[in-house]
Amino acid sequence: MPELRDLPAVDSLLQAPELTNLLDEYGLQTVKQTIRALQQSMRENKQVPEWAITPVGYNEAIKDQLGKVGYTPIFNLTGTIIHTNLGRALLSKELWRNIEPLITRPMNLEYDIDAGRRGDRDAIVEQRICSLTGCEAATIVNNNAAALMIVLNTFALNKEVPVSRGELVEIGGSFRLPELMSRSGCTLLEIGTTNRTRAADFEAVLDRAAMLLKIHPSNFYIQGFTESVGPADLARMSKASGVPSCIDLGSGSLVDLTHWGLPAEPTPQQVLAEGIDLVTFSGDKLLGGVQSGIIAGKSELIEQIRKNPMKRAMRADKITLAVLEATLKLYENPESLHKHLPLLRTLQLTDLELHKRAERICASLPTAYTSETVPSEVQIGSGALPDQTIGSIAVKVTHPTLSPDNIAKALRALDTPVVGRIRDDSILLDMRGADHIDELCNQLSSMPL
Repeated sequence: MPELRDLPAVDSLLQAPELTNLLDEYGLQTVKQTIRALQQSMRENKQVPEWAITPVGYNEAIKDQLGKVGYTPIFNLTGTIIHTNLGRALLSKELWRNIEPLITRPMNLEYDIDAGRRGDRDAIVEQRICSLTGCEAATIVNNNAAALMIVLNTFALNKEVPVSRGELVEIGGSFRLPELMSRSGCTLLEIGTTNRTRAADFEAVLDRAAMLLKIHPSNFYIQGFTESVGPADLARMSKASGVPSCIDLGSGSLVDLTHWGLPAEPTPQQVLAEGIDLVTFSGDKLLGGVQSGIIAGKSELIEQIRKNPMKRAMRADKITLAVLEATLKLYENPESLHKHLPLLRTLQLTDLELHKRAERICASLPTAYTSETVPSEVQIGSGALPDQTIGSIAVKVTHPTLSPDNIAKALRALDTPVVGRIRDDSILLDMRGADHIDELCNQLSSMPL
């Protein structure tokens, strides 16, 4: 049995060729601290296992301790296409290559090249948004919750804002609209009922309202006896009372999705055309870009938002703006949008393409697993079209001795983790997320028996 004096020095282990890959994967300081912790535990227990006296033994021990650290690519086969936990909307490699020089070299982030002086960091993206939505002006913050928060803080600080009870939503991460409004410095004035709110409910409190707000219920929908106030009515009351109106569209789409056979969603341009002063929406999700919050509308109101000190705290960085501008550029040619936007490409996959993927997956799994192709339905996700699903194909995976939870764990333990969903005592791997199919099949072939 090895003794404590047989433990190799930490520095000698760090120089051993057997640990070179670990240093690349985890970093020098992390590996050093892990070795020290392992050896300290041995000293406290006064026991040294056989593996602890050679570098090769530390290789597996460190991997067991650290597991997967850092960000890593994942196969999203969950059936939720825009998955908040798995990175939301995907960017095309072509788009990323095109903006690489902007990220790796100096760029005109806040520099007016013609004038030779400091410029507005939102200006270039603003031009795109104005062109696409018909708005007078626009500004960008780091996400849509921030967009709504700064609008409320700018126009309703220490004042009341009426909101329909049917729109008091909770978004991901347990963030609730009433709490966001409170943190914005305004007071929520609940009107109407959960399923029915009428223009008369707003009109009854117009003399108290600092602004009129409507929230698109992205995360849920109500069926049955329902009634809500539309943009035109909200705009009419806003004009009559002299207070600004705002509609938060949440996921937001700049195109008519029905053009590709998908469910309809209101667009910023439609809302603004009905007379609404401001609209807020996300730069990723249905738009297919990067996490950001877009505020579009009347120039005098946008200018007030820009002057709010909170704007600097919420501003978007150069990577966000570069990705967003490149994504918006794709919308200049909507007829070819589906060729360049990964979200639309995924949603447009045919049954034949999905079946071909499923066949390859079934053939790749070890024979110990039972697999079959089954019909499936996917949701777009991240608060987009909560009441709508899209037909898909999934591979149903079972094992004679492994439970669904254990199969799911084995899938997540692959070099490139695979995340599916559990249903009816089996794992479902949805094929709309099965991009990079060659790599995926190779990964699945190494599943434990």
